[in-house]
Amino acid sequence: MLQIRNVTIRSKNDDRLLADDLSFTLHKGERAALIGEEGNGKSTLLKWIYDPDLVESYAEVRGQRIIDGKMGYLPQELPAEEKVLPVCAYMEGICGFYALSPREINDVADRLGLSPALFEEARPLDTLSGGERVKVQMAGLLLSRCDILLLDEPSNDLDIETLEWLSGFMNAFPGAILYISHDEVLLEETADVIIHLEQVRRKSICRSTVSREGYRTYMEKRERQFAHQEQQARFEKADFQKKKDRYLSIYNAVEHAQDSISRGDPSGGRLLKKKMHAVKSMGRRLDKEEESLTQLPEAEWAILPKWEPGIELSRGKVVLDYVLDELCVGDRVLSRDVRLKIVGPLKICILGPNGCGKSTLMDRIARELLARKDIRCTYMPQRYGEGVSYSMRPEEFLAPDGDKESVTKARIYLGSMKYTTDEMNHAVSDLSGGQRAKLLLLKAILDKSNVLLLDEPTRNFSPLSCPAVRKLLREFPGCILAVSHDRKFIEEVTPVLYSLREDGLHRIYR
Repeated sequence: MLQIRNVTIRSKNDDRLLADDLSFTLHKGERAALIGEEGNGKSTLLKWIYDPDLVESYAEVRGQRIIDGKMGYLPQELPAEEKVLPVCAYMEGICGFYALSPREINDVADRLGLSPALFEEARPLDTLSGGERVKVQMAGLLLSRCDILLLDEPSNDLDIETLEWLSGFMNAFPGAILYISHDEVLLEETADVIIHLEQVRRKSICRSTVSREGYRTYMEKRERQFAHQEQQARFEKADFQKKKDRYLSIYNAVEHAQDSISRGDPSGGRLLKKKMHAVKSMGRRLDKEEESLTQLPEAEWAILPKWEPGIELSRGKVVLDYVLDELCVGDRVLSRDVRLKIVGPLKICILGPNGCGKSTLMDRIARELLARKDIRCTYMPQRYGEGVSYSMRPEEFLAPDGDKESVTKARIYLGSMKYTTDEMNHAVSDLSGGQRAKLLLLKAILDKSNVLLLDEPTRNFSPLSCPAVRKLLREFPGCILAVSHDRKFIEEVTPVLYSLREDGLHRIYR
């Protein structure tokens, strides 16, 4: 069992309250999804529950954590010192690998779709594909026999087959799971408790909701409640305004009569004074009634700007005519005879299992397209550090020339996407993964790009932001070439699919 009591989290960077008096209990067999927009403190809460020392440098946390059982933690990003460890050393450190029975090891490897030999390899973790790294980390937690799992974006970098496995594993896990995920399908299939962290009124007020129901049920109920509250608020406001108008009409009439009364009629003056006293009492009652009116609902909706006009691609435009005899990583051949021709504003997604070379192929294609002068290409790599310097401030990245007009426009766009003034002045390294992803999308908009290369574009967006991101990309009038395992992204954004195999790229018809 995991019990969190009266937890308050305050960011030391901008003195912003991320959680206030948050309490919840997680029982054996429950799967709680921690949701909220980017930068709302979800990962901070998860880290603090596992080890308060992990957040001490950037967050002040008060409250209690009561833990009954062994905890395991899957971070969103491995620490630098662990990335360089050989796989065998990592496994030994996390679960005492060499003391385990072969049967136990083989069982876990089989459940993850891995070769048991991988656990004994001397290759550093950072040479594995993203999906392989996540699987190795999950294997370490399983072999450690944890009772409580804290998972920060476990669906990142997993292929569709492994995502389906993850869903089944989470539902079958006998202990408690508290997790963060951007994958809406995974949330819908696994979560039975929702813990929602919000920031409203331009991030000046934090709000938390704990609901013991599934993700889809929670979201649908929330939308219905907001719609009802908005309807009720507008009805009450209209009815109140009629009362206020009548009051003002009476008040103005009495005030006018007082101004016009003759000094020779003192009794009339006394009557009007008495009447004005009654009218002012009515005004005070209306003031109290206004305070009790139903308020318009406050929610943290994802907002994204529109694409700039004039970036359309003609249907005959050759965006890519790519031929590669061998796709290699070092001496290893991943695929042969890779051919891809893109003409016009197509939206294409490349699928394939982890480690098949999708990101390697995207890097090769990006080098070719970014050098072209006849198109304007933006590349969102899987590792954002390849696309943006972490030491920059957001406006420096969006407006590198530094002229006043560009900087002003960049700050307006950042504000529209709910960056606070403090966040605009932070280094990119201080931002969450989702906020960095938003920066790359904003860069594409401001640069008027007409070709987007996107490697796992939704991997760091919250499930609340993802619908808005998908809508933005669906409406993009240019060409998109993407790699993704996000099932909703694939279904809603990219009608053309290719599979990367050992013998090349193959069109998938659906």
